Amino acid sequence: MKPNTTELEILKLLWQKEPRTARELHEEIAQQFEWSYSSTRKTLERMHDKGFLNITQQGNKKAFTATLLKMPTLALYANDFAKNILEIDGPLPIAMFTDSRLIESDELDELQSLLDDLADEENK
Repeated sequence: MKPNTTELEILKLLWQKEPRTARELHEEIAQQFEWSYSSTRKTLERMHDKGFLNITQQGNKKAFTATLLKMPTLALYANDFAKNILEIDGPLPIAMFTDSRLIESDELDELQSLLDDLADEENK
């Protein structure tokens, strides 16, 4: 199951730094989504129910970490974009991702491999 765009934004924050509390995540996304704190907490609970997040206790607060790995998740999104939006039957060129603030240069090879694997699976 692929996360929706809201869930992806939360995952991106966690991939940058984890664990984070609901309050920390809310402070990062509240303005973007114009959400209340309870909406953020509810979204985090749903993401946990879907298996996207782990929850641990830090004192009296819950801390969240991502269970979805960054590169396979991004590869799914990139492959979906290439296929369904751009109508490209193969993977996007890896050069597209070199200026990404989310993808480190040492992760590009992994992303290329994942995109190639997804393209191979679709061509079978």
